[in-house]
Amino acid sequence: MYSLIRLYNTYLYTMNRILILIISFLCLNESIAQVISGPMLGPVEYRDATIWLEVAPQVTSVELQYRKAGTTNFLTKKFKGELGNEFNPLQMQIGGLDVNTDYEYRFILNGKLSNANGKFHTKDLWQWRKPPPDFSFLVGSCHYGNEPMYDRPGKPYGGDSSIFETMAKEKAAFMLWTGDEWYTREVDYFSKWGLWYRAQFARAMPILQPFFKSMSQYAMWDDHDYGPNDIGMNYALKEESRKIWMSYWNNPSYGENNQGTYTTVNWGDIDLFLTDGRWWRSDDRILDSIGGKPNPDKVMFGKQQMDWLKNSLVFSNAPFKIIVMGSQALNPISSFERFPSYPAEYYDLLDFIQRQKINGVLFFTGDRHHSEIIKLDRPGTYPLYDITVSPLTSGTHSFSGAEKNNPYRVIGVDQKQNYGRISFSGNRGERVMKVDLLGIKGEPLGTWSVSENDLKTPK
Repeated sequence: MYSLIRLYNTYLYTMNRILILIISFLCLNESIAQVISGPMLGPVEYRDATIWLEVAPQVTSVELQYRKAGTTNFLTKKFKGELGNEFNPLQMQIGGLDVNTDYEYRFILNGKLSNANGKFHTKDLWQWRKPPPDFSFLVGSCHYGNEPMYDRPGKPYGGDSSIFETMAKEKAAFMLWTGDEWYTREVDYFSKWGLWYRAQFARAMPILQPFFKSMSQYAMWDDHDYGPNDIGMNYALKEESRKIWMSYWNNPSYGENNQGTYTTVNWGDIDLFLTDGRWWRSDDRILDSIGGKPNPDKVMFGKQQMDWLKNSLVFSNAPFKIIVMGSQALNPISSFERFPSYPAEYYDLLDFIQRQKINGVLFFTGDRHHSEIIKLDRPGTYPLYDITVSPLTSGTHSFSGAEKNNPYRVIGVDQKQNYGRISFSGNRGERVMKVDLLGIKGEPLGTWSVSENDLKTPK
């Protein structure tokens, strides 16, 4: 009898454990199902931070809990926006943080602890107290996530996405996406729902999730995440596209007067000006010149944005002032989209930089499916450089035609997926920027550096 009782108790214990495992598994799956993608770390400043998350339609309440690393009690902030839609990207900002401090966070969805969690470190208040910090950030463009049903037939255009596993291991301050963060397809171009779906599809790729929460993410758009290839101001769904962009990224701001997506990013002693080359952009085939003079009606930036950029450059005291664009900025012999094809604005901006004696200006660009550094000499002043980094996962190509042996190219990498690591170091007044181009596994593909003193107007 004792043996039967013991066997029965063992049976009950075993069944109870199995039931607990089943319930735990179901709860875990429910938690996972509540999160579409994220969390993604947005701007982390001295005393506040922004965190992005997309939740499923069945989520009716979202709470963000956070605490200093190593402490016990969480503080809680409730999301007060709209939920229950087919697409539910949300951003939550927490303030009142301490500078130079590690924090942990987690999300409570529908009253239950989810698997969405992470950590971040607030900026150190170094101004007037310490030398400028040494730091690095990552940069790249052109990310294509394959979806065979809607992709063009043949070889998949999207390449090896394990590059994001490599990038997630970098100890960088932030990631700078320089355009084409996702690729709209023919089925998306004139569908509001399709544009929302495309952003959600690209953001939800599992391999991206560790990278998104490993460091702050900043982005500017180009044609493929704005709309159809090469399109500009005439895009019929530009308003909806901008709404989606603001919903899926955590940038500090998005243009002005409800137009454009340009913004400024500051980290350490460096300023980056993320421009919008689509909202006001004239079609590339409009005549560059009329009667031998630049056509003033052919623009890439537009007056509002150009005024912002000029004033921002003059205001900045950064040793490196980085203008970020989707199209290449300086390449004189490219036959593809480029800033020199808009000569009225191109010469106006370059003349303004030289006339105002603005030091430390560089350009960062994407788009081209190869990486290179273009140098443009300017008589009487310092040269300008255009650092192009592309692609992350999209198709690659070979240098060819007039660009095969481009005399303006300092270094170049073609036929390889790659990303850039941009590092800043040195004493005040002697800062150095180093560019490392790295392959899928982080293997070195090219390196180059420039000092702030190489980018100064002669006295």
